[in-house]
Amino acid sequence: MNKRGRETREHIKRCASSLFAEKGFKQVTMKDICEAAKLSRGGLYCHYESTRQIFQEILDDMTGQQDLEVDLKIEQNLSAITILDDILKKYEKEMLDSQSSLSVAVYEYFSIPDIACRNNTLYEQYLLSANTWKKLIKYGIDRQVFHEVDISAVFDLIVFSYQGVRMYSKLMPVNREIPSRITKEIRKILVRSDCDDHNF
Repeated sequence: MNKRGRETREHIKRCASSLFAEKGFKQVTMKDICEAAKLSRGGLYCHYESTRQIFQEILDDMTGQQDLEVDLKIEQNLSAITILDDILKKYEKEMLDSQSSLSVAVYEYFSIPDIACRNNTLYEQYLLSANTWKKLIKYGIDRQVFHEVDISAVFDLIVFSYQGVRMYSKLMPVNREIPSRITKEIRKILVRSDCDDHNF
């Protein structure tokens, strides 16, 4: 695919993501995406066949992006605490941003029977995210700046608290203190106090 084609696909996904965050998955149509992206029907279908295909690609991009970022920072030999702080700050911001939360859309998408039954793709997303976090936590433990923890349990605490707040933020007001308390506790569980010279 040429550069222009890639740019068009990115533009479509940005526009579609805003619609999915606003309306959920089930209420968004290809016509809605055409209008938001200012594309003809043929122009949109040239790149995507359905809202399902677009949404799945948005999810894949999100998971792949975080994994790439963590890999790159580890390769650059950055401090595990710095990498963790960057992710937690991003998570805090996202937990407060109910306007761009895809949590309701994710729930709707994966509750569609044929998607839920097909290769358990939500679980695959969970495993991909778990792999990224396990890589980072192990890196911090090996560097002796993180506590020896049950890595799977800490990941579950992170992912389910993060997704829970994002879901609730669509249904009720979530003030800054809630994500802040969560990220501070996660940090306390992971970071050894004798190694912590950062102010998160």
